[in-house]
Amino acid sequence: MSTTPTVDSAGVPDIPDSPDVTGRLDGASRARLFSLLAIIVLFSEIAPIQYTMVAAALQKIAPSFPQAGANITWAMIVFGLIGASASPLIGKMSDVWGKKRMFVACGVLFAVGCLVSAVTSSWALFLVGRCLQSFAIASVIVAYGLIRDLMPRKYVTIGLGVTSTGFGFSAALAPLLAGWLVDNYSWRAMFWFLFAFTVVMLPLVLVFVPESKLRVRERIDFVGATLISGGAALVLIYVDKGQDWGWGKPATLAWLIGGLALVLAFVVVERGASAPIMDMRLLLHPRVSLVILVALLASCIIGVQGYAIAYMVQTPSQDVIQGGVLAGTLAKVAQLTGMQLPPEAVQVSLDPGYTYGNGFSLLDFAVRIALLQGLLTMVFGIVGGIVARKFGARLPLLVAVAVFAVVAIAQALAPHTWNVFLFTNAVFGLALGLYYAAAPNLIVEAVPQEQQGISVGMLGVTQSMGVAIGVAVVTAFVNAHPLQASVTVAGQPPQTSLIPQVFGDRGYELGFWFGAVTVIAALILTLVMRHGRTPATGGAVH
Repeated sequence: MSTTPTVDSAGVPDIPDSPDVTGRLDGASRARLFSLLAIIVLFSEIAPIQYTMVAAALQKIAPSFPQAGANITWAMIVFGLIGASASPLIGKMSDVWGKKRMFVACGVLFAVGCLVSAVTSSWALFLVGRCLQSFAIASVIVAYGLIRDLMPRKYVTIGLGVTSTGFGFSAALAPLLAGWLVDNYSWRAMFWFLFAFTVVMLPLVLVFVPESKLRVRERIDFVGATLISGGAALVLIYVDKGQDWGWGKPATLAWLIGGLALVLAFVVVERGASAPIMDMRLLLHPRVSLVILVALLASCIIGVQGYAIAYMVQTPSQDVIQGGVLAGTLAKVAQLTGMQLPPEAVQVSLDPGYTYGNGFSLLDFAVRIALLQGLLTMVFGIVGGIVARKFGARLPLLVAVAVFAVVAIAQALAPHTWNVFLFTNAVFGLALGLYYAAAPNLIVEAVPQEQQGISVGMLGVTQSMGVAIGVAVVTAFVNAHPLQASVTVAGQPPQTSLIPQVFGDRGYELGFWFGAVTVIAALILTLVMRHGRTPATGGAVH
């Protein structure tokens, strides 16, 4: 009898669905399976938990490194940059060397990075710690592979949904925890917590998570990995720093051009490689390339929404800003002239005016807005997995991007009050859970097990790039609409001054419209997508 495997239209061989191939736990009890899933999910949540905590506490970290100045944002940039660019290589290593092994390695590197950042007073060493922590991003990629290889097929789709959205700690509890730690101790306490959390979780992974038996018997194409990782890194640097450096300046464009050149070289080299890091026929097949393109476009609104809402509600109201300018002007006049002017002698106007701003603290934002969004994301991550198993992963993706579009338009048009943001963010969280459940399930259904790690790694890079583009674009829009105060003292000619870090409504609204346009494009692509219209099998088709 012939043992030659069948191939599909993309030339991808089918793989027998046997427990002996991967070590699938088909006979395990539900208690063991759900305990295994809980450990994998909790361990892989270290990346989003730290991102939420550090982003919220960046202003508290800055005074400890005065030499960093405006470059304090590199505490976030290097994390996303190194993590996203390394994900394809880590994913491929997990396919070749073992998923549990790479899962543990990512955790160890993260713990070491937390320790370095917690104790150092050197800005350079702090960034080294952040670079080591960035390998936690790849742990999510490896977690997808572990779920696919170890969980029974009927639980794979739900498991991927839960792994994608976590248990709500990163979105709901991380801001609360960060606020409590920073307010009561210092920003270093966050890294000590993350270090301790990882040290506690590592033994649980080592003891209770079995290794996948699946191995790809081929060498790792380090040339291809370097090209795609380097290309992604250069493009992300351009996206992240273009606003500061000037988008159109030749020195800035060089980063973009160099990155795109490396990506093009990756395609050329991989087509001729005997053991490519990823089969280019598979990458360019519509069932993979369409998902990656949709992820790029949909992730833009995630970047816009995640940046804009938190910033807007933590900004003081217009009345508070005007009152601050008035008080400052009266104090300055008194200092220079010794005269105490009555408040009515000073007229303060803002150009342009703005309607948002609640002056929330980080804890206020977490309790009033982020908590509900995080909980809904967690719940609908599970719902998305169930829907994918029953009706196909395209359906939750379609609903998610449609809701993204509606929310983006509503946030551009509706009043910018925290009550409106509470509602729209809650609806956005619902869609976020569906989206993060659908995307990895579509990839798992589209690729053979040998290409699992690198394929999901490519999805991760694309999502990171989409978020970075969204943040960069909305930042550019708001910076183009700065707020100026015009002060008239006792009928004298008005004096104008810039109000730092406060911007007109129009900048944010343009950001929301940009997100709406990109996600509508993603919606159109999802509507024509042929893949994912049948019940998800957990990868059994390969």
